[in-house]
Amino acid sequence: MAERDAPIDARAARVPEREWRDTGLDALLDGACEPFVLRGLVAGWPLVAAGKASAEAARRHLLGHARDRAFKVSIGPPGHDGRLFYDADMAMNFRTGTGKLADIFAGLAKGEELGDIRTVYLASIDIPTHFDGLDAANPIDLGARDPLKSIWIGTRTRIAAHNDYPDNLACCAAGRRRFTLFPPDQFRNLYLGPIDNTPAGRTVSMVDFAAPDLAAYPRFAEAMAHAQTAELEPGDAIFIPSMWWHHVEALADFNILVNYWWRRTPAWFGQPQEALNHAILAIRDMAPADKAIWRDLFDHYVFDNDGRATDHIPPPARGILAPLTLESAGRLRAFLLRTLSR
Repeated sequence: MAERDAPIDARAARVPEREWRDTGLDALLDGACEPFVLRGLVAGWPLVAAGKASAEAARRHLLGHARDRAFKVSIGPPGHDGRLFYDADMAMNFRTGTGKLADIFAGLAKGEELGDIRTVYLASIDIPTHFDGLDAANPIDLGARDPLKSIWIGTRTRIAAHNDYPDNLACCAAGRRRFTLFPPDQFRNLYLGPIDNTPAGRTVSMVDFAAPDLAAYPRFAEAMAHAQTAELEPGDAIFIPSMWWHHVEALADFNILVNYWWRRTPAWFGQPQEALNHAILAIRDMAPADKAIWRDLFDHYVFDNDGRATDHIPPPARGILAPLTLESAGRLRAFLLRTLSR
């Protein structure tokens, strides 16, 4: 095993494995709030069989379904170590561009032939808009869920620990993936970076998991005490619940991951990250006494959300204090758009 493939911390607990053949995938996912691994869940996919044959076979399978459109790709400079992150000036340490998938794959094949494999990463590519029939050829039954379907393709990469609002089922289709997961409450120990300047849209941990600097990030040791790890082979899958932090490593020279995201709330609910951003704009820099007042109001109306806020108001007059509907959420969104555009 190469040094870069060594586990981040052998003391981290392993993500539990679940048996899906008897209970069914839908039953396992229903209400799940802890991560688990499903060995061989998508082992029957033609894409997995192609990936086991060779990287070139996997690429041919994808090209057979690719639409004639531009694909966004991230590319590291010569000597890039696969960590898609910030540089010393807090700019990105990779460049992004677009190209036809066939041309991107031709460059990968040429690099493999010459032994000059650069960091190349196609991240979160929407499957229905970029491929024709790929999901039908490699199906999965998620019951009544209507997920976003994404594919991640690239060379050896290290993606900094981050979290996502939706639940996530990630399936290793080619290569190998290592996941290091942390419960949502470990965010203070992961030393998060900027909210508005991120490698891929989500706040990431500033810690280099390959060489943690505990002098600079001492609380990271506490985060690792709560960590869980899992390594996926082709055909394996992992369930990552909403808001769990995950550091992801692609360990082979060529890797493919397919993932499915879905929300537990209706699609017309607002995005919590937008509410956090607005609170930073409106509340964070207030005087402490003023912030304390607003903290109390948020608890009353949002986090407690009990009868004390509404029981004294006639039901027809409760407005947005009543449980939201598609119609009332639409009115609230329109109101916010008007106020934010002033």
